[in-house]
Amino acid sequence: MPKFTLIIVLFFGLNLSAQELNCVVFINHAEIGVSNKKIFDTMQNDIFEYMNNTKWTTSAYKTHERIDCSITINILEAVSASSFRGSLQLQISRPVFNSTYTTSILNFNDNNISFQYEEFQPLVYNENNFDSNLVSILTFYAYTILGYQGDTFGYKGGENFFKLAESVVNVAQQGGGVGWNRIDGNYTRYQLNENLLSPVYEQYRKTMYEYHILGLDRMVDNSRDAKEVMARSIEGLQNLYNDRPNTFLIRVFFDTKGDEIVDVFADGPRIDTQKLRDVLSRIYPSFDEKWKEIKI
Repeated sequence: MPKFTLIIVLFFGLNLSAQELNCVVFINHAEIGVSNKKIFDTMQNDIFEYMNNTKWTTSAYKTHERIDCSITINILEAVSASSFRGSLQLQISRPVFNSTYTTSILNFNDNNISFQYEEFQPLVYNENNFDSNLVSILTFYAYTILGYQGDTFGYKGGENFFKLAESVVNVAQQGGGVGWNRIDGNYTRYQLNENLLSPVYEQYRKTMYEYHILGLDRMVDNSRDAKEVMARSIEGLQNLYNDRPNTFLIRVFFDTKGDEIVDVFADGPRIDTQKLRDVLSRIYPSFDEKWKEIKI
């Protein structure tokens, strides 16, 4: 076989076998003083390798199809040489069709994580028995990333991945860690996953689908029509608010999309945004100053 043909085959082989995630990982340990700082470099590298080199699906992803995301773990306490407590921030984004714009689809703060980490011990997930809270957390978020990506391309397109994340929750409950159980309070992994799979909150997932695939992805072709769809998709959240005024997912949506909504509706072709402004002010008044930037 000629050399250039072999190179082409190898190149395309690598593209076809690329894993699903393109995950940036950062460990912030500025808040604590420990003698062995190297452990955090090793931890960061191990988590990077686990997220990006694990095969999470049976599908073949090309390199450019990998999902852009980031995980920042803030270490707030070293309970022991191998036991840590802190928080985790997850961000997921995807490109908008026919544009250079990238949209954030989830910005989520997990404010209470704790885990054991031993340097050079492989990170391996056991789907039947609890072994590691760190691995369970990472696996949960890997499936959640895939689920969110799927939901922006098809209505409930991420359902199977959210169910896989639910399985992680169920197994992790064996370990007794915080964030895996209903009684652990609000804004937890348990609550995020339970809400995403509950029929009560289907409007949130419908909004995620319509806002992205029927709205943002059509902005280049027909921005006025795309804005109309996006406005209606956001207004649909009022139905969810009427039934569940303090729903967790409304906060998740606007923490992720608030600035983008203002940018979209404060510029470009004008549409009637009076109803949109009214709905936004009613269901998420904490962003009222932002909403005032939307032109009526």
